[in-house]
Formats: sequence, C-alpha cells, structure tokens
Amino acid sequence: MFTGIITNIGVVEKIKFSPKKDCLLAISIAEKILRKLEIGCSIACDGICLTLIKKEKNLLFFQASEETCAKTALKKWPIGKKINIEFALRVGDEFGGHIVSGHIDGCAKLKTFKAIKDSVAMTFELEKNAANLSKYIVEKGSICLNGTSLTINKTNRKSFAINVISHSLNNTNFAEIKVGDLVNVEIDLIARYVCKK
Repeated sequence: MFTGIITNIGVVEKIKFSPKKDCLLAISIAEKILRKLEIGCSIACDGICLTLIKKEKNLLFFQASEETCAKTALKKWPIGKKINIEFALRVGDEFGGHIVSGHIDGCAKLKTFKAIKDSVAMTFELEKNAANLSKYIVEKGSICLNGTSLTINKTNRKSFAINVISHSLNNTNFAEIKVGDLVNVEIDLIARYVCKK
C-alpha cells in the first residue's frame, strides 16, 4: 500500500519490450535510498506498483506484465524519463496522502497547463479506454496521477481539473509535464467501493 506522497525521483535507464508485450526496465535513483530494499518488495513507479527483481546500488530492475504495459503510460516511456518513486508504506509511517494501491485504472492526457500564483492548474482528459472512470472522479475527492495524491477541483463527463502547489511541482515529475503527455490514473479506492453496486 502507498499514500501518493512521492519520496524520490527516478530516471528510466533501460526499457525492453518482449514479443509477449511485457517488459523489463531499469530505473536509477540519484538520491540516497534511505531504506533497505529487499528483492520482491513493491515500489510505486509513476504510480504503478512494480516488484523489485534485482538491485545494483541505486539501479532498480523491474518486470512489467503485458496487462500493466497495456493499461498504463509505461508503454510510452522514453529512456531518460523522470519517474515519481514511492516506497511501500511501513507500519508507523506518516499517512500523508490517501489510500493508494498502485493498481492503475487507465490513462489521462494533459489538455491545459496554467500557472496561477504559487500553483499550476491542469486539466486532464480521460483516454477512451478509461472513460468509464468518470463516475469515480468527484469534486474535492482524491485521485492519484503518476503516483501523486491530488485533490480534484472540477469535473465534467470526460475531463477533470487539479491544482499542483509549487512544492509538489518541484518534487515530482510534474515539473516537466507538457500538454499532450499521458499520466497514469488510479481512482480513489473508497470511491470505487462506494460506487460498486
């Protein structure tokens, strides 16, 4: 389990897709990793819960399934892309965001980006294969974008708006986002179960 509070920024160093459409990837983390990472542990990479399969100093190796590649923005990650990293929540850690599982529901595309004083307003449009998520996206509710816990400001049928404060902007890969970029979307876990019939 995660909280959507980003602790590190990683960089995609290697990414290789197999004929079966799954992939192997390596992500480096420049900052000192302040916890022991065991092989098999879960790490959220741009919000995607991935299993650590190998570690060489600050280079972390993962395998992503065909389902993960198809459902997330990972399929478009270039070498050198910055990745939001969050290590799994431990008992006693501060719970600063909201409940995040790392199971991506789909993608959204950045449509508008506007600086407003000490924050940035962004509008995202759900991709066609994620259009059914709109019923879970409500004003003042939580959403996780690229692994970052955010509050929804406005919604309509296909799009939603958020604000990112300067601290979050400077400590996540939202500092480099451009109109047209895809982000990974995880809807709020509570909204998912409240809407379940």
